[in-house]
Order: sequence, then C-alpha cells, then structure tokens
Amino acid sequence: MGNAVANKKSAELSTDVMDDIFDTAGEGASFDSSEMQIPFVRLLQAMSPQLNKRNAEHIEGAQQGDAFNNVTSQVWNGEEGIRVIPCYQCTKYLEFVPRELGGGFQGEIAANDPVLTQTTRSGSKEMLPSGNELVKSDQHFVLVVDDDGSYQPAVVDMKSTQLKVSRRWKTQIAMQKVKHPKSGAMVTPAVFATVWRLRSVEESNDQGTWNNWAVEKEGLVKERDLLQEARLFRQSVAAGEVKAAPEGETSATPPSDKRDKDIPF
Repeated sequence: MGNAVANKKSAELSTDVMDDIFDTAGEGASFDSSEMQIPFVRLLQAMSPQLNKRNAEHIEGAQQGDAFNNVTSQVWNGEEGIRVIPCYQCTKYLEFVPRELGGGFQGEIAANDPVLTQTTRSGSKEMLPSGNELVKSDQHFVLVVDDDGSYQPAVVDMKSTQLKVSRRWKTQIAMQKVKHPKSGAMVTPAVFATVWRLRSVEESNDQGTWNNWAVEKEGLVKERDLLQEARLFRQSVAAGEVKAAPEGETSATPPSDKRDKDIPF
C-alpha cells in the first residue's frame, strides 16, 4: 500500500508545475487550420474494423454500440453516451463507388449541382447517372464535453438510418424555449447554448440489427467560458476556417463504415 500511495503522489502534478502549465497555456499549440482535422465521432457496428483484433485499426476494449473518435481512438460507453454542445450543422452530399465495384469515396457534390435531381432509386440506394452511389450526410459540429469538464471539437455525422435522428434533433433544437428572467419573454436559445446526451440504442428490422443514436436534452450550458468557446467554434466553422477531415483521408474511417455497409436500410 505504501508503494501505491507513493506512486499516486508522484503522478500528481505540483502546484508550481500546474501554475507554469496555465501561465504558458496555448504556447506553440496554434497551427494552420488547413492542416488540422476535426475528428468524427461515430458508433461502432458489428462489422467495424475497430472491433477486429487482426485489423490495424483495432481499438482495445471497444465494443459494438460504443462511440469512438476516429482520430484519437478514444472510446465512450454507448449506453452512457456522450455529452455534446451542438454548434453548427450542414448537409453534405457524398459520392461513392458501389461496393460491388470496389468501393471508395469519390468526393463531395455541391448542394446546387443539377446532378442531384438526376438520381434513380435502386433498392434502398440513390444512384447517380455515373453509376456511383449518392449518400446524404447531416454533419453536426459539436463540442464533446467529458466528465472531467474538458472538451474537444468533433463532428457527429448522421446518414442512412441516422438521418431520422438528425431530423428529430434539429426539430427539438428549433422548438425549445426559455423564459427571460427579467422581461418574461420566451425565446429560443442559440444552438450552442444547450447540452445534449447522445446514447447508442439498438434497432433492428427483417434485414438485421444495428446501433443508432438516441438524443436527449440535458439543459442549458452553465459555464460562461464553455458557452463562449462553443460560440467561437460555431463562428470558425461558419467562416470556413475549420472543417471536418475529408471523408477519404482518415484511415480510421474506411469505405465500409462511411457507407454504413453494416447498417440495414
């Protein structure tokens, strides 16, 4: 026990060191935003490579239904979920080579591109005139708030069966009201002023079983510094200064995951 106590003390930072850390906060940690990737937080499905011990992307201890950061490989228990502050949302239209033809991300299609009106339905998929698959993705830029109060920017992208969750979430955000303590007026708080819990739930149909998001409001942001940080993050995304990692550039998001191959439609 004595050694355990000694090891615990040695692992704790002294007051002087903590003072130095806060006095030098941010020094050398600023990089060109074009070189930075905002990671995705996604749910692990049965066929996700992160669950395969023989795969280079394997994450030790991760289980189906857990949420994971595709850059840092941090994992959150799916039942407990993650606490997030939504800051910005946009819809992307992504082009993929069909899996039976080798698969692969081909790029993003602009929302005003006429080709989006020329798709045809093939089963549960939208096919482009080129023969490639069109995937609609709602991207929610959020701050993930951990239990210790720390936070990190991330993108929760919702596509295929997750789009219905995204629609409900956006509706909930738009419909919420809070009463002004002085005027008594009912106002809709800014998107970055509320905290939500995203949990993993199991869904199934005649084609199989998969994990999807469930969204629950926790309340208003209580810390002013966190509120300001969320607002700044929103402004940076809106100005194009911060972007999600391109779909095809992060090895932790292989084509099979990006197209939700293992999620029945």
